[in-house]
Amino acid sequence: MTSRVVVEADGGSRGNPGPAGYGAVVFDADTGAVLVERAEALGVATNNVAEYQGLIAGLRAADELGAAEVAVRMDSKLVVEQMSGRWKIKHPQLQPLALTARDLARRFDRVSYEWIPRARNAHADRLANQAMDAQAGNGRGAARESAGGGAPARDRPPSSRDDEAHRGSARAAPTAARWSGATGVPTRLVLVRHGETEYSRQRRYAGRGDVPLTDFGHEQAAAAGRRVARLVADGDSAPVPVVSSPLSRTLDTAKLVADAVSGQVTVSERLVECDFGEWDGLTFGEAAERDPDLHARWLRDASVAPPGGESLDEVHRRVRRARDELIAEHGGRTVVVVSHVSPIKALLRMALDVGPSLMYRLHLDVASISVANFYPDGHASVTLVNDTTFHPALG
Repeated sequence: MTSRVVVEADGGSRGNPGPAGYGAVVFDADTGAVLVERAEALGVATNNVAEYQGLIAGLRAADELGAAEVAVRMDSKLVVEQMSGRWKIKHPQLQPLALTARDLARRFDRVSYEWIPRARNAHADRLANQAMDAQAGNGRGAARESAGGGAPARDRPPSSRDDEAHRGSARAAPTAARWSGATGVPTRLVLVRHGETEYSRQRRYAGRGDVPLTDFGHEQAAAAGRRVARLVADGDSAPVPVVSSPLSRTLDTAKLVADAVSGQVTVSERLVECDFGEWDGLTFGEAAERDPDLHARWLRDASVAPPGGESLDEVHRRVRRARDELIAEHGGRTVVVVSHVSPIKALLRMALDVGPSLMYRLHLDVASISVANFYPDGHASVTLVNDTTFHPALG
């Protein structure tokens, strides 16, 4: 734990509004050592929105480090004056961001805000520009994180593919690209949630507990496999990769899907469900009764974790790395991802380029299918959400 840290944050937009990104770096206040770097592209946004997002990312990083005192330094006079309470926040886009930043600031014993010249904010500025460069499609990953003074999280390398797989993927490229301006051959992720379990029937939190499929869940998974086979029929001629969470309910679903598409299952630990900690196995009502204040906060703040568990922000960062790994290995192809509700929502959130509110507002049924496409130029599209038209009838 580091008790005193300095957060330097910046954001920018090439167009205002235009392609935007933020950068944030956390230093040890005593030694000056870099503890965490974070940067992410934001799609189209204004300078001020990007600056606030950089501040939020820096405060979250400081909170995860266990800091008690935070000194924030930014070259945005507007953000510093508004967060210090000296200027009113009139713009409707900035008001919710400022509220989020203030909620995070309350977690520390002391937070101060200082304006610094841009030249002194060069580290965060560089990270923000790298995120915007990545969004423009220069080959670097659109999101970056590093910790403990080590190397940054692995940037997304260019993918390799043979000519036949490339031609097959080009045939399957979604028409959404014609409307979004996206260029290049997308990596198409066919997202399959596992079939029914006893926990899903009873509406219980099912995180890392290895709850098996019911008999009906196996039927749903087999039907999902047939539906996926139709979705990928005009794609690659090579076997379709099927990548699964390591838990049995997803692995059993993935095997049935792989049988239908003549694919082979591999496992990604990063695709496992959110760790619900002490709420695992409880119903929604039981968790709310056990920890009413925490449960209520968890339902509105993605940085809040269940007792002994994992926050949805942590899930998002983990799944973002999984996505980058999938694109690095299978770029330009169709990949079937068999996972759980939280990781699938996180992938759809990335493709839609929206905030964490999607995690609370989007419903995904068991054995449902969604499709997200990620383009090499940074664009993305969602072409299918929560398809259950193929489900077998009950009874």
